[in-house]
Amino acid sequence: MQGKAYGTSVKVVFLRDIAVNVRFLIAVPILILAESGIDKTWRLLVHHFLQSGLVTEKERPAFEAIIAKTIRWRDRVWPEAVMVLLAFLPLLFTRTEPLMSTVSNWHGGAISGTISPAGRWFNLIATPVFRFLLMRWIWRMALWTSFLWRAARLNLYYVATHSDLAAGLGFLSEGQKAFSPIVFAGGSVIAAQVANAILYEGATLSSQKLPMIAYGVLAILCLLAPLTVVSPVLFKIKRRALREYGALVTKHNQLFDQKWILEEREPGEQMLGHPDASSLVDLGSSFTVVRQMGLVPIDKPTLIILAISAAIPMIAVALYATPTNELIHMVLKMLG
Repeated sequence: MQGKAYGTSVKVVFLRDIAVNVRFLIAVPILILAESGIDKTWRLLVHHFLQSGLVTEKERPAFEAIIAKTIRWRDRVWPEAVMVLLAFLPLLFTRTEPLMSTVSNWHGGAISGTISPAGRWFNLIATPVFRFLLMRWIWRMALWTSFLWRAARLNLYYVATHSDLAAGLGFLSEGQKAFSPIVFAGGSVIAAQVANAILYEGATLSSQKLPMIAYGVLAILCLLAPLTVVSPVLFKIKRRALREYGALVTKHNQLFDQKWILEEREPGEQMLGHPDASSLVDLGSSFTVVRQMGLVPIDKPTLIILAISAAIPMIAVALYATPTNELIHMVLKMLG
């Protein structure tokens, strides 16, 4: 209506504002649509506790009580009401200023500081809605963390020699991998802000490296945090298993040494094809698994997927901000 959606009345019209369009045309739909997929993944993980035998029949009632309590908290209205309040609360305590203070834009005047009607809508409605969606995901992550913390402290049937190197909890890594769309959405918002700064405010790519790198690191750490609640349990399991399997390996190897090295065996007994050698290797392999057992049930593929999800929007901005001739020179240099 004021010629700020497109045209030349201001330097940055609405349709050319990368940050705002990416936030509401890419990030917001992802934050909404990702919910069903992540919920499905969580249901499968919860079912796996039962299917894998981690939850014994004795502990099943307690486990089901934890599930029921988590669902009740998820379905309550007042947590979301509080989030709505928190989403709008900053409007009472912060001064509204134009998005880009150095150039004229659709949001408001860079010099006068006045806010346009579209800018007021952005501040009063659109931004709080975006905050609410973010807080809603934080709340759901908190519920998942609480569920893992309570479930891990039941008397579950952990196996220290499990090949997932997490006593049977390695499958939890899949739950964090499902958050890759959310990581991508957040990365898109950060990358779009950086693109605006480079395109319209004269910033350079090197000056914007810190927020891009910081986001990637923080996003991965935040998604690892829920899995750390099982770390104390895994630490106890590993410490006990090292002691118990260490004693078993020592006793077994002493018997093997007496029989085959000190030759305290039956006459005519041959090493070739004898099961003693196989048991020596198998028991040694089991002890190695215990020693390699991690304290956070996360695997490298999950970390790689999360890192890629955070990096893709940043790479797009880096490519956009790098001159074509420089890109060609870099490619030719790498090719030798």
